[in-house]
Amino acid sequence: MAHKNRPLSQDELQQFGAELDALRARTLAQLGAPDARYIRGAVSAVRWTGALGRILLFVGAFVPMLLWPACIAGTLLLALSKILENMTVGHNVIHGQYDWMGDRQLHSRSYEWDIVATSENWRRTHNFRHHTYTNVRGLDDDIGYGLLRIFPEQKWRPFYLLQPPIAVVFCLLFEWGVAIQDLRLGRFLAGKMSFRQLRAQLSPLGRKIGRQVLKDYVIFPALAGPFFLPVLLGNIAANVLRSIWTYVVIFCGHFTAEVETFPKDVVRKESRGHWYLRQLRGSSNISGGRVIDVLTGDLSHQIEHHFFPDIPANRYADMAVEVRQICKRYGQHYNTGSLFRQFGQVAWRIVRHAFPSRPRRQVALTRKPAAARELGANQAAQQAG
Repeated sequence: MAHKNRPLSQDELQQFGAELDALRARTLAQLGAPDARYIRGAVSAVRWTGALGRILLFVGAFVPMLLWPACIAGTLLLALSKILENMTVGHNVIHGQYDWMGDRQLHSRSYEWDIVATSENWRRTHNFRHHTYTNVRGLDDDIGYGLLRIFPEQKWRPFYLLQPPIAVVFCLLFEWGVAIQDLRLGRFLAGKMSFRQLRAQLSPLGRKIGRQVLKDYVIFPALAGPFFLPVLLGNIAANVLRSIWTYVVIFCGHFTAEVETFPKDVVRKESRGHWYLRQLRGSSNISGGRVIDVLTGDLSHQIEHHFFPDIPANRYADMAVEVRQICKRYGQHYNTGSLFRQFGQVAWRIVRHAFPSRPRRQVALTRKPAAARELGANQAAQQAG
């Protein structure tokens, strides 16, 4: 069911932005010990679930009668550890949500997370480009990640007929897709980037990939000696499960049915209120309670994250209550739904827009002033005459 957003006047837009700015300021003023305990507790959870998962993988390898139950349990715990590290700790720490603590281990500039992508790469592609130019065509590289046509406004090419199976492969290897996103391989293949430039970008990424592959696919399996294979497979499965979950959460937060994309000129002289409105219409939430919040690193509140990317994510659930009220007062749809509902919409988009489709009519973010409306009406009347 489509929901209509009420175009706002300039005064309403300014008030909309001011109310959200005020909510941000109040929340920042309240940050303190509970937030520090939360993120440190998350780090501890990552360590303990990871250690227990690896121990169970070794138990399964060395005790044949426990092979399958121990390896399955170990793989699931290791995957949980990697998901929590990636979403609850890594993503949020790299956003600078905990820089105020003064803890070097939890500072956005020094934290390096447990995936093949570098944190420096993520700060460029995600923190800057995506969060600054959310869903602006030609500026936000996260729209389809250069592989998928998810919105009808994206130009169709025959290549997109293959996107349903490509989307499945991308899901399974999502951490690798994130890793190479900033390389701009398309520019290199088109002759717009030299091999020397590509090699310079590949150097830090290659070192990170080397460390991750050595840790997960050589050192830990080698510790199991002759039972190398079960431990190796457990590590591979844990990384794939993390990729699948991350893909699902991110796609549900950005590519559901009512999410909009915008032309480049929308950011020209964009006010704070305009920016908030664009974030709202380019994001969607996942309902499901605290379990979903924890497993997604509170990215189940994608709208709040796009409004306040540097606020500790554990605050989003409380902020969402007021954000929803503000949106309702200004006649703006607050896009939320269950995980199955949101991902069902994403899957349909991937299949539907593999085929040619017409762009949607762009809905105005703001109402034209009365004088402009009158002028437009007069011009239409003259053209009709």
